[in-house]
Amino acid sequence: MDALRIWTKEGSDRRLLLTSLEALFQRVPPEDLIAESVFELEVGKPFDRDAFMDFIRRTGYTEEGVADDPGELVVRDGVIDIYPAGAPGPMRIVLDENDTVIELHGFNRLSQRTESSMEKVAIGPASEVIKGEEVSEDAGLSTGIIETSLFRRYDVMPSVFDLLGDAALILGQGIDDRLEHYLEIIDDARQAHIDFNASDAPSRRSFYLDRREWAEQTGRLRIETLNVDAGYELPTKTYEADYRKSVTKFAQDALQEQKKVVIAGNGKRAEALYRRLEKVTESTDGPVAQWDDVLRAAPGTLIQIACNLQEGFVDTRDGIVVVAAPDEAMTDAASNQLLAEPELRIGDVVVHEDHGVGVLKNLETIMVENISRDAARLDYRDGDSILVPMQEFDKLWRYGSEPEAISLDRLHTEAWSKKRQKIAEDILSTARHLSKIAKHRQSSPAETFAPARSQFAAFTRRFPFAETRDQSKAINDVLADLASGRAMNRLVCGDVGFGKTEVALRAAAAVALFGGQVAVIAPTTVLARQHFQTFVQRFEGTGISVGLLSRLVKPGEAKQTKAALADGTISVVVATQAIFAKDVSFARLGLLIVDEEHRFGLKEKSAMAKLAPSLHTLMMSATPIPRTLQSAMVGVQEVSLLTTPPSRRRPVRTSLAAFDRASMRTGLMREHRRGGQSFVVVPRIEDIEGVEAILKSIVPELSVKVAHGKMPAAKIDETIVGFAGGDGDILLATNIIENGLDVPRANTMFIWHPERFGLAQLHQLRGRVGRSGAQGRATLLLEEGSDLGEDAMSRLSTLVESDRLGSGLAISVRDLDLRGGGDIAGDDQAGHMRVIGVGLYQKLLAGAAAKLGKKPSPFPPRTILQLDAAATIPASYVSDPATRLNLYAKLSRASNLAEIDDLKEEFEDRFGELPSEVLILLRTSRLQLVAARLGISKLEAGPKALALTFTQRTPAKVLAHLTKKAGAMQRDDRLIFQISSETGDKQLKQFEHILAEAQTSVK
Repeated sequence: MDALRIWTKEGSDRRLLLTSLEALFQRVPPEDLIAESVFELEVGKPFDRDAFMDFIRRTGYTEEGVADDPGELVVRDGVIDIYPAGAPGPMRIVLDENDTVIELHGFNRLSQRTESSMEKVAIGPASEVIKGEEVSEDAGLSTGIIETSLFRRYDVMPSVFDLLGDAALILGQGIDDRLEHYLEIIDDARQAHIDFNASDAPSRRSFYLDRREWAEQTGRLRIETLNVDAGYELPTKTYEADYRKSVTKFAQDALQEQKKVVIAGNGKRAEALYRRLEKVTESTDGPVAQWDDVLRAAPGTLIQIACNLQEGFVDTRDGIVVVAAPDEAMTDAASNQLLAEPELRIGDVVVHEDHGVGVLKNLETIMVENISRDAARLDYRDGDSILVPMQEFDKLWRYGSEPEAISLDRLHTEAWSKKRQKIAEDILSTARHLSKIAKHRQSSPAETFAPARSQFAAFTRRFPFAETRDQSKAINDVLADLASGRAMNRLVCGDVGFGKTEVALRAAAAVALFGGQVAVIAPTTVLARQHFQTFVQRFEGTGISVGLLSRLVKPGEAKQTKAALADGTISVVVATQAIFAKDVSFARLGLLIVDEEHRFGLKEKSAMAKLAPSLHTLMMSATPIPRTLQSAMVGVQEVSLLTTPPSRRRPVRTSLAAFDRASMRTGLMREHRRGGQSFVVVPRIEDIEGVEAILKSIVPELSVKVAHGKMPAAKIDETIVGFAGGDGDILLATNIIENGLDVPRANTMFIWHPERFGLAQLHQLRGRVGRSGAQGRATLLLEEGSDLGEDAMSRLSTLVESDRLGSGLAISVRDLDLRGGGDIAGDDQAGHMRVIGVGLYQKLLAGAAAKLGKKPSPFPPRTILQLDAAATIPASYVSDPATRLNLYAKLSRASNLAEIDDLKEEFEDRFGELPSEVLILLRTSRLQLVAARLGISKLEAGPKALALTFTQRTPAKVLAHLTKKAGAMQRDDRLIFQISSETGDKQLKQFEHILAEAQTSVK
């Protein structure tokens, strides 16, 4: 809608609107309303707060604690964060005390930190349903489907063509087939609404153009067809060094052929590539600002342009070769962030190191000796509660379970301290066990696999897609592990469809091409069959034989496969648990690949470890089990995170809706008409008969296949693999299809009674659709009039909200919170993590490991500070309690001064100029860090003296310096300074001076 506003705005003759065929068919709000639905801001101009609040209320924006999704808004006095619906990212409005706009920034939706600046911006609406000026609450507009709401709001809705004027219409290749496909969907949907919703008046008005209207609108325009030449074959990555050489050679050849070569990128990689090519060409134009400069350049010229492209391309018509050199620096930071301690939210279950498991009810402001301070209210069993002062926030850890699902601890008893002491002893034992494992791995040599580069490069070239940055890094890490001489133990964690299988294929090729054997284990016969077909296809022509072992393989074939594994004839075997049979042996097993590792129990994983000594192991999962994820968190396993989606992959759009026959028919027929397939998933086998009858009633023309767990295994295999091969329009199944099934043509899924599935199950199910680049859709169907409990709605809302690409790991971390992690050294899957939570478990385990290794603790004791100063984050500065609480927690867990400096920048960036209370908070945090390094446990200030409590860790030089030069008197374990200090600011300055003196003595 905002794009149409920009298009219709006067003053621009050169305009280009990129849109989809589907969007062209939809009607839009009236032109005058589109033109008016904008709020413009400019640096240096006054900000009309009342007009702005009215605009966001009418145009569909919602106020949240953090603006990280389109249509969200955070309003504070001096800083407003908003994510405009049509913008590439959120933006920050910084105001002065007179409400003048002094800064406009774009910021990162994950880190919330500034990335760009701008002078002016126009904010468009977050909804097509714009409320009227006179309407305070348009109840009813928010309910029902959007088409109904639009027709209730507007009497007349024009088409996009009515707003385009006499512009030329350029259509992509193959548009005729897609055009007919959309027209059939529209005709079918209109008929379905007549058949099933005859009484619904608004549905008789069509939100989409019909055939006659399309013909009339396009008949008056000049129509052209866009011809895209496939161009040259671009280099693909094998080894990193090979890739650099191949790209350089490719660009050199293009320059010699008098083509313009454009290096596109913003980082060091683009600079390095440009410098390499600059040495071998005579004609260079250097950096250019826009594409027109490229078009004007002479043939055979080397050019650099500052823009990040995911992939390069070749323009054969104009003789231009564009080489993409994106900077990869952001990948690791994003990956690390996924495994960081999750943020606290009001209502979360938390664990306090001294008091146990309670519920975080709120952040309260209290007065202590006439000084305002923040404290967290924790509720415990039997209605008891405590206030945790800000200074102790480093003792709070997210437990994660829903409050109703766990048993809270009691206050004022010894139960928690006894429980924690016992757990600490067990964790120390676990740390010893993990230490032995690590030492054993480091000291135990494993076979080295490093295939000939030419062979491996030939295998790599068979991959038909461009690698993502994460994929490339994971592949290089795996190859380095295999060549290191130490046994690899790596988890590749990535969302469904993010390319884990390709990482496994490259690892398998590296081992098999070097003469080793590879075992690929999958949890189901269906997944094993699909992997077998993939591996056979990729290894065809390489001389590598691939075998299959499962309960569905005929006994004679299985016997031959086992014999071939024993004599080394078969290099790669894809198998289910059948591989653990006693009569299976290998000639030279070098690598074990486990797909969907969360489907295997401890017993199967123990059997895997016994397949061969010093075995390289690669595990893959979208939602790893808590035990595996936690072992990766504490460094027992190396972990590679695939967080970058393939360039053409789009997130599965997930929606929650009451069952409606017309809408379900429309969705299923839309998929069928575009040549696709659909899933309908039910939670129980007994649901299948009723749902099958509904499907035969609403889509009698479609073929429905059925699969569930009570069918014979061979029949399940035949049905599901056949469906993947194109046999059938709809697969009606239980969650038997949740793991690994690859059906490229399936883009639509309906899930019946979704409240009966787990979070990870639902995420895995929707990952079965939208894998080929088409938009996938998953609809969670609720029974009409059903009243779901709060827990069920919360779980389903989490799935709908987490519909971004790569949300599988976030859901897995939440599942880790809900289920507990298991004792990673033993048998108990509930484990100590269920008792004390993931964060505290991780802290205790890391501390125990450091103690065993005689290293300093990663969590040193924090110095207690008692000053008459207001060191807080005022609610007037950061209004959201959860955000304030997490900022306190970040400060309390800062381990060095650089982290505090970074937090200071974050405060200024996100919330504006720092008030005095926050400045004092940052100074006291720095003071605590410096004191802790000097072994000082406590700093106390009074009106007539200052006191410093030292420990055995305090260097003797520091004590001597402070007593002799700073005039301190020693009393037991305290140093007393007879200094009068009546204000908190003066006390803080004096302590800063004393510790600065102390630091000089140890430098």
